[in-house]
Amino acid sequence: MALSFLARNEVSDLCIGKPTLTPLPVSTTVSDALFALRRCFDSYLSICSSSSSSHTATSESKSAGKVSIVDIICFLCSDSNIHSPIAALKSPVSAVSSEYLIPTVDPHSSILEGLDLILDGGARNLIIPRRKKKNGSGGKVSEVDCCCLSQEDFVRFFLDSIGIFSSVAAQSVETLGIINTETLAIGYNDPAISAIHLLKQAALAHSAVVVVTNDGKLIGEISPSTLAFFFSGGSIENDTDVFSLPAAVATLTAGELMAFVDCGGGNSMIPTIKERLKERNLTGMLELLEGDYDEDLISVFSSSSSGTSSSDEESPATRKSSIGRRKYSRSGSYSARMGRKSEEAIVCHRRSSLVAVMIQALAHRVSYVWVVEEEDYKLVGVIVFPDLLNVFREQALGLE
Repeated sequence: MALSFLARNEVSDLCIGKPTLTPLPVSTTVSDALFALRRCFDSYLSICSSSSSSHTATSESKSAGKVSIVDIICFLCSDSNIHSPIAALKSPVSAVSSEYLIPTVDPHSSILEGLDLILDGGARNLIIPRRKKKNGSGGKVSEVDCCCLSQEDFVRFFLDSIGIFSSVAAQSVETLGIINTETLAIGYNDPAISAIHLLKQAALAHSAVVVVTNDGKLIGEISPSTLAFFFSGGSIENDTDVFSLPAAVATLTAGELMAFVDCGGGNSMIPTIKERLKERNLTGMLELLEGDYDEDLISVFSSSSSGTSSSDEESPATRKSSIGRRKYSRSGSYSARMGRKSEEAIVCHRRSSLVAVMIQALAHRVSYVWVVEEEDYKLVGVIVFPDLLNVFREQALGLE
């Protein structure tokens, strides 16, 4: 029954209520992508390899990957760019985007086929074309838009259909063998910049970097979602420079970075960041933090952040004073609006049931749940969405 259920339902069923995908063209610069992310309602944007300059996705467009705030932070803080971040911001976004293709899938493909692409093909997202018809009597297709399905959409589908998989729903995550003990971890007092390569892996795996004590107890996490929340301005009461986050990653420890993000930028920590930038001769990052960049880049930021071109009466000096200090009223994605802090990592125990973990993850809009010991909060491992999804596929194949 379970196998026929997955084969009968189409991936397009998961697109109901999903917004239309608006990808960035490959000609986009990193600075353009940065402010596009600041305006959008998601923590990442897709990059379209179509040669067209239009932002409209079509059935012929191919997604060449996606870009997130974490991708840009890691790019600016890399060894090759940390001394010249302003020049790095003028690079094409293809230099930053995650290095994998997001497949375009026929909307009539089954849930099982989509699941196979995720679990066997390594896809983290799927692009689903949606055809619109003319209102006239001809009824011909006039345009095609697309939506992007995530692993979360598939997990939500299985939770809604949990009655069909009741035999595994109540089993513990330990019994099911889905606890991954290979975690991306960093010490509380370790330099945050040493976690750059871990953050890149976490962004690709839809996971996070866990912060632990010397004896392996979980303290908190540095997650793509909390960094995106910080950047969106959803928890910032005072205007904060856009570039304080990469500067903080370049200078603070993991514990300090958690505190910096959780307090919305903490103006009291900015002088410390600036002093450490000077000590480490990171003058380029300091110039970026202080707004000392050239007029060409300023005009790009100004038009990108406002969504319109600058007024003729607005001088470069006026634009410069406003860049990175605008007050953004939007609250960003749903996960951002949750306002979850870095130390509030979502955890479960070995004996937690499969359905309980699914509910936890979906309620908090995360794609992973940390597993800790009940007695001392020592980190055991992590459960990620692909492992959850694999349980349902194996159950379906075994039941039919």
